[in-house]
Amino acid sequence: MSHAGWGAVRLVQLSDGSARRVGLVDEPHIRLLTSASSVYALALEAADARVSLTEIVTTDTAGERLPYDSVYEGVSEWRLLPPIDHPDEPARCLVSGTGLTHVGSARDRDAMHGSDDDAATDSMRMFRAGIEGGRPGPGTIGTAPEWFYKGTGRMLRAHGEPLVVPAYAEDGGEEAEIAGIYVIDRVGRPRRIGMAAGNEFSDHVYERRNYLHLAASKLRTCALGPELVVDPDFGSVAGEVWIERDGVRIWAKHITSGEAAMCHSLENVEHHHFKYEAHRAPGDVHVHFFGAPTLSYGDGIVLRDGDAVAIAFEGFGRVLRNVVRVDGSADTLVRVLPLTRAPS
Repeated sequence: MSHAGWGAVRLVQLSDGSARRVGLVDEPHIRLLTSASSVYALALEAADARVSLTEIVTTDTAGERLPYDSVYEGVSEWRLLPPIDHPDEPARCLVSGTGLTHVGSARDRDAMHGSDDDAATDSMRMFRAGIEGGRPGPGTIGTAPEWFYKGTGRMLRAHGEPLVVPAYAEDGGEEAEIAGIYVIDRVGRPRRIGMAAGNEFSDHVYERRNYLHLAASKLRTCALGPELVVDPDFGSVAGEVWIERDGVRIWAKHITSGEAAMCHSLENVEHHHFKYEAHRAPGDVHVHFFGAPTLSYGDGIVLRDGDAVAIAFEGFGRVLRNVVRVDGSADTLVRVLPLTRAPS
């Protein structure tokens, strides 16, 4: 089967509890591939063979076909996994992001911290630096964007899995974004596998207390998928994000992402992430969020336990939907014991 007529190749990862597989989306079906059990393995195979991932995937469609609807709706023995992971060592998947890349994100951040707060000045200064220098000419390096760390691959959640507001958090809020998916090849070169829709999910109430809380506010679970899109069009990507409570939409926004909506070029964002030697360790996986155009928090929405967040971007496959779960238990002290003392 050739790539012609497929459009962008879209991949999912699945598990039936005992085995895991990669599937090629062929609506209304998923075609299971036979050559690898993870996108990670396929990506390294393509890099080693010096061929495109699309070439490998679209010539390996002889496997079983699954009805996509039942998998997507969670009623199949097969369940969706995040569309990328490091299958053997989750800690070797770095999850990070770039903020203040969209006009809406700068507006919301400025409003979050208040116009009389120094933090607002810092946020807008960072955004304006992106406007002025985030799109350098060919072969040149532009202004560095804001960068943040979200955790390792253990923080990634799939379509249909809950996003948790932990007991120590003050809030949890959606951030509808597109994320770049990368693997570092065996000689240390970053290779973009593709992109996926994502919910970056952060604690905006904690961040609002002081903008220096931004780093800790990002250390939360986040969602990707359900599909990884190989070589998508990232010029201008229309989308929609909405929140459902008790089956009723309580908030919705049409959004636009992609390079046309950003003050930084994709090349500039990628350079400033991968310029660090530590981010180019052979065999590592990187998930990097490119920023949110808008937040429901900016419109006064407070997510509750059981609310569902849905995110859709044109060309990025089916809707990503996750339910928010709030841990209502009391925050407890984490005690650290020296190794000279036996735990009680």
